Amino acid sequence: MKDGYAIAVDIDLAKFFDTVNHDVLMKIMGRTIHDKALLGLIGRYLRAGVLVGEHIEPSDIGTPQGGPLSPLLANILLNELDHELERRGHRFARYADDMVVLVKSPRAGDRVMQSLTRYLEGRLKLKINLVKSKVAKMSECGFLGFTIVRGKIRWLEKKLAAFKHRVKELTGRSWGVSMEFRLHKLGQYVRGWMGYFGISEYYRPIPELDEWIRRRIRMGYWKQWRWPRTKIKNLLALGVSLKTAIQHGVSSKSYWHMARTPAMQRALSNDWLKAKGLLSIKTLWCKAQGYSS
Repeated sequence: MKDGYAIAVDIDLAKFFDTVNHDVLMKIMGRTIHDKALLGLIGRYLRAGVLVGEHIEPSDIGTPQGGPLSPLLANILLNELDHELERRGHRFARYADDMVVLVKSPRAGDRVMQSLTRYLEGRLKLKINLVKSKVAKMSECGFLGFTIVRGKIRWLEKKLAAFKHRVKELTGRSWGVSMEFRLHKLGQYVRGWMGYFGISEYYRPIPELDEWIRRRIRMGYWKQWRWPRTKIKNLLALGVSLKTAIQHGVSSKSYWHMARTPAMQRALSNDWLKAKGLLSIKTLWCKAQGYSS
C-alpha cells in the first residue's frame, strides 16, 4: 500500500474446505510425491466419509473439517495459486483461504478479479462467493480481522463488536461467580484478544474501552453488594464519607448509573481495580506497539 497499491481484490472462496476437488489435489501431490502407498493413504483419508447422525455418508469432494491433515492439504492446493500470482507479478497476501491482491486502480482490480475467477474455477475447481468477493479500497476490505485506513492498521469494527459482546458476557450481572474468578476469566480473554489485535495502530478507542470495562466491573461489585447495609458498609471501608455512603446505599438508581458516580469511582479507583487483577487495555496495547504505557 505504501507503494501505491491501495485497491484490494478481495476474493472469498465459497465453503472452501467443503469444495476441494480430490482429483486436482491428488494430481498436484502426485507431481512431487512418488510413494504410491502414501498417495493411496491420503486418498483414503479424503474419501473416508463424514458422520451424519448415525450413518457415514461418502465424501466425493472436500477435506474433513477439523481433520489434522486438512489445513496442510488446503495449503498444498492454494500453493498453486501463490505461484500463479507470483508468476503474474501481483502483490498479494494469503493465509489459508483468506486472501487479498493489491493493485493500483479499480480497472486493474476488475481485470484481476475476472482472470483469477477463471483460474480458480477452471484450474483448481474452486467456487468463488460472488456476493462477498469485491474490488474496493483496502479501507473497505478486511484481511485476518484487520483493515488499513490512511496507512494505519486497524482492527475491523465487527471484531471490536464481537470483543465487546464477549466482555459483556464475562462482566454480566447475572453470572453468579465470585469477582476473583470473573476478573481471572476476563483477564485471560482480554490478554488473548489484545495479543492478536494489539497490532492495530488506531489509539482512539483504547482509553474508551478501558473506561467502559472498569464501569462494568464497578457495576458487578455494586450488584454483588446487593443490600443497602452491605453497600454502605463497603463504601465506608473504601473511604467514602458516611453521608455519601448512605445516599448511595439507599439509592434506587440502576446499577449502570451507580457504577459511574464519583463516589464509586473514588472507592473502586483504577489503582484499586488493578490491584484486584483487572488488566488495562491501554497497557496491553502499548506493550504490543512497543511503547511504555
